Amino acid sequence: MTEETKTVLTGGCQCGAVRFALSGLPAKISICHCRMCQKASGAPFASFADIEHADFAWTRGKPAAFQSSSIAVRDFCRDCGTPLSFRRIDGPRIEIMTGTFDRPDQIIPTRQYGTESRLGWVVGIANLPSQTTLQNYGPEKANGIVSHQHPDHE
Repeated sequence: MTEETKTVLTGGCQCGAVRFALSGLPAKISICHCRMCQKASGAPFASFADIEHADFAWTRGKPAAFQSSSIAVRDFCRDCGTPLSFRRIDGPRIEIMTGTFDRPDQIIPTRQYGTESRLGWVVGIANLPSQTTLQNYGPEKANGIVSHQHPDHE
């Protein structure tokens, strides 16, 4: 990504120490249920936006890296621990975790991988009883929460 390219999407870690920008749209957006992605994300699945290296740049800070297998490296913020990416060693693309985008609602998965490890209850999530944060905590507690998270913009 060069100075002249137009930024299409941005994002970063929870504390703001690491930020990124894209100059092109992701080639694909997917969910992975494999056990390695479950462990790396600390969640029942991980969701990634697959981006060409030429369309991607770290714009603030540099993530730490962990080689999670013989073929891949995972980047994360060394300060707050936010998982940021999955990338194949010497591969042409980087896969950014969709929850780290400033507008994750614009990053919609279109396929799933690693379904042999998909947890049986995942398919029924949308049907579970739900509440907003305000409903869960009540107005008094919810209004008293002070976030130390970086805002979803610069």
